[in-house]
Amino acid sequence: MNVRITAPTIELTEEMKMYIQKKVDMLEKYLGSIKATNCDFEVARSVGGQNSGEIYRAEISLNLPGGLLRVEKTEADVYKAIDKVKDHMARSIKKYREKKLGIK
Repeated sequence: MNVRITAPTIELTEEMKMYIQKKVDMLEKYLGSIKATNCDFEVARSVGGQNSGEIYRAEISLNLPGGLLRVEKTEADVYKAIDKVKDHMARSIKKYREKKLGIK
């Protein structure tokens, strides 16, 4: 699977890249025999709309046969946002497998 990691509004450190790659690798086990062609993972700082402090947004998109799965989550901590988006995507993959393939 081709993984593209972007961070348009924050500095993407090597540690953060490795953390994101580890989370994407975890998602591959949920895919099983399904071959995802592309995985786009974006981490950004949200501006406006909040009272104070920084809000981070993590977004992941998976191109799968017959559809696109996309999840976006926001959190005050960038790593928590990454974890939340990974967990939600895992649930979305399970639903996709049940719906498209009848696999539980």
